[in-house]
Parts: sequence; structure tokens; C-alpha cells
Amino acid sequence: MTDDTKQTPKMNLVGRRRFIPRPKIDGAKTFTRKRLPFSKKPILKWYAVTNPKTLGRERKIRDKRPLWWALCLPLVLILPIVFGNNTVIIAATIFAIYASINLMWNLIIGTAGIFSLATMAVVGIAAYTASYFSINFGLTWPAMLFVGTLVGLVFGVVIGIPSIRIENLYYALLTLGLVELCRVYVVQSRTLGSATGGLYGADSFIPEQFALQRPGVIIGFIAAFVLLLLMLFVYRLVNEKRLGMLLRTAREDEAAAEAMGIDYVKIRIQVFIISSAALGFIGGFYAAYFKGVSPSVFSIQTMLLMFAMIVIGGMDTAEGAVAGTGLVVFIDKILVHMGPNRIILIGLIMLFVTLFTQGGLLGIKAQFKAFRKKKKSQRRAARTQKGGEVMSEEATEIEDKQYIYYRRFDKKWRDHLKTLVTEELIEEHRKKPLGQHSDALQRLINYFRCQPLPDKYAIYEIKALREYQLVALTGVRGMPPRVVDDKIYTSLDKAYHAIFLRRMNDLLES
Repeated sequence: MTDDTKQTPKMNLVGRRRFIPRPKIDGAKTFTRKRLPFSKKPILKWYAVTNPKTLGRERKIRDKRPLWWALCLPLVLILPIVFGNNTVIIAATIFAIYASINLMWNLIIGTAGIFSLATMAVVGIAAYTASYFSINFGLTWPAMLFVGTLVGLVFGVVIGIPSIRIENLYYALLTLGLVELCRVYVVQSRTLGSATGGLYGADSFIPEQFALQRPGVIIGFIAAFVLLLLMLFVYRLVNEKRLGMLLRTAREDEAAAEAMGIDYVKIRIQVFIISSAALGFIGGFYAAYFKGVSPSVFSIQTMLLMFAMIVIGGMDTAEGAVAGTGLVVFIDKILVHMGPNRIILIGLIMLFVTLFTQGGLLGIKAQFKAFRKKKKSQRRAARTQKGGEVMSEEATEIEDKQYIYYRRFDKKWRDHLKTLVTEELIEEHRKKPLGQHSDALQRLINYFRCQPLPDKYAIYEIKALREYQLVALTGVRGMPPRVVDDKIYTSLDKAYHAIFLRRMNDLLES
């Protein structure tokens, strides 16, 4: 065949595709990690793995969430401005504000473990206070942010102290009553705008000439996006630093944490106060963006809608809070043509997430991986159990699968050797333990000789050429062999035959 007639074989890709390439590790270069400024935390968490095909070392990202944040956050900023109208940009602004609130609520519920429903109460009180001072005393919008933070800090201390004594359902009912109390007071207060439906006329960062126009809408959205970035930074600072790690440690075993000197109650209150101060800052921003605030911020409907965002996205994760907020805001603000049916749609999604997922919509991937790993282990265990040489629960723990096949071969070989055991064969070994043997006896002896060192029988010479005893080797360096029995054998042939009988007994009982 000439070179012209030769055809290059078609090579098809096999296995799972890699969406993120793995850089190779050069053994001649130093392995370094780039870290964030003013911290020891690496930008990306890399670790080395071996490629089973090329046998080369590669770097793999342990946590891919920073890559997804770096990809999605610019899209959230750019897409509404470039492709959306004013309605879409306003909805995106509301999404950024609500996502910021949910991030701080996630710190309270997830990290601190305090089931508080007073999140919107803190935001509303801070917004009303900032609006009141701005309308009556000419407070500018930067000062409104400071006043809102101060109000949130004080309010966090006030409602955080009862969480020391009461927890769970009782504390949730207490905070729920507090929200309703705030709503009733605001609705009936003339000072806070009960006649006008709210307290409006506060200072805003949006210029008057751009109000309700596209430039003003874009300015509001960019400011809300900066607020979201700031709350993400606060969430990461609290949840992934010392306070968050101490709380996660104490949550697993509170008694052990207290024994190590971790003040669980004090740390929970600290996280609650920090989150409340951040919620107060968001309340000041809320008043500056809307130029005031209405009693609807205290409504049960708003609180339940915020709670649905956390449940749908996933509790105790920043990405879950943001993703759940985006989905609910999209249904509530963009799909307005659906009317009341959009609330039913949110309820159905929430019901689906509660029944079929364990960590919200963003926890489906991890749940699917765990399910696939479980099924894979079950199938492997079923295949192994068919041979009978490895227990099903043991097979899932063996990493080197070649060892399973060795055990399978060993079982089949033992089953064959059992058929060779006869009275004539035992008598042949008794008469002549050493030297030339028949084929069946030689196969048995060779199998016994190839057994691993632990628990292998040996002869211990008590007195030279006169007394012998059987022992079993431990296989551990420095550990002496153990005595099998107290019987003393007067000749070496008798000791050899005693070992043979014990090995035969172990073979037949296996």
C-alpha cells in the first residue's frame, strides 16, 4: 500500500469534556500562588492532580465560585444597560437592593443561626429615620447612609439581646410581631406620612434633571450595583473569616467549642449586630434612591417574598441568595402581564425546591453529584458482590479497583484448591513434608507460600533440634510474632505438618 492510499484513522473524543482547562505544572519551576492584596488568601484555590492519560501533573481549581462571580457580575451590570429599557433597569436596581438585603439576612439565619424575621423592620426603620432627618433638617444623602447605619446598629443591639434567652420559633414570632408593630405605628403616625402614604421628599444621589429619565435610572442602577458589591464584601468578610469559622466550628459541637474557649453566644450577637448595621446602611440607601419610604416596606407580603428568594436560591450561600433574588424579581417585576398568577408561580417554584432539593436551586448540582456517586458505588458494589470476594460496603471504600479483581481471582483460586484436598493428599504430606510432591499437593504448598506476611505461620525453635512451637507473624516491624498454641513438637517434620494442617483448615473455612 502506497503512502497516497493510506488513510488517517478517525480519533473520537472519549470521556467528559473539560470546560475549564487545566494548566500543566513544570517541575523545573517553583509553584507559587497569587494572593489577594493585604491578605493571605489566594485568588483561586489550586491543587495538583495527576492526569491518568498523560501521567503529567496538572493544576485544578478546587473552588470555581470566584470564576462564576467574575463572569456573572459584569453581565449583571452590562446587560440591563445595553439591552434593557427603563423598566428592565429599574427591575435590575430592585434586584440589587433586595439581593443586598438577602445577603445580610443570610448572615443572620445561616451564619449566626438566629431565625430573625425583623430584617425588613431594620431596613424600614433606618429608611424612615434617614428620610425624616433629610426632610426636616436638610440631611444630605451621604449623611443619610451614616444615619441609617447608626440606626441599624442600635436596633441590632436592641433586638439581638432577646436572642440570648429565646431561640427558633419563639424568637421568629417575636420579630414577626415587631415588624407588624412597626407597620401599624407608621400607618397611624401623621409625622411619618400616614396621610400621604409615606414619607417622601428626602435628598437623593440622582440629580433632579435626570429623575425618571434614562440617565437617572442608569445612575440608580449603578449605585445599587455598587451597594451589592459592598454587601458581598461584608458577607465574605464575616462568613469566611474568623467569625464565620468560629460559628461553623461551634455549630458542629457547641460543648466542644465552649471547651476550646469559643464564646458561641457572643460571636452570634456580633454577627447579628454587624448584619443589622449593614441593613441600616441599605435602609439609608433605600431612602436616598426612592427619595423616601412607604409603609409597604413593613408588609408581610414583602417579607414573605424576601423569604421565598432565600429558600429558592439556597440558604447559607451568597450565590444562592443572589440567584434566588434574581429569579423572584424577574417573575414579580418583569412578568407583570401574568397578573396574580406570577405569585402562584413563585409559590410553585418554592414548593418544588422544598420537596426535591436540599440546598435550593444552586444546590442541585452538588445533590446530583452525590446521587450519581451513590448510584456508581451501588453498581460497583453489585458487581463486586457477584464475585463474593468483597463485601458490598467494603467495595465502595477501596480506591485501587485492581485490588478488588485480585481478591476475585484469589477466591476463584481458593475454590479450586478446596477440590484438591483429600485424605490421601494429607497423608502424603505427613509422610514427606519436604521434597518432591504430587501436582495437587505442590499447588497447595505454592499457594500457601505466596500468602502475605501478616498472620503467616512460622516455626519457632525453642531448643535446638529438639523442641519447636508454632507462631504467627504480625507483619509489623518491631512487633514480635504471637504464639498460636502451647503444643511442643519434637521434630521439624511434625512442625511442618502441623503448619500444613492449620493452613488447610484456614483454606477450608474461608
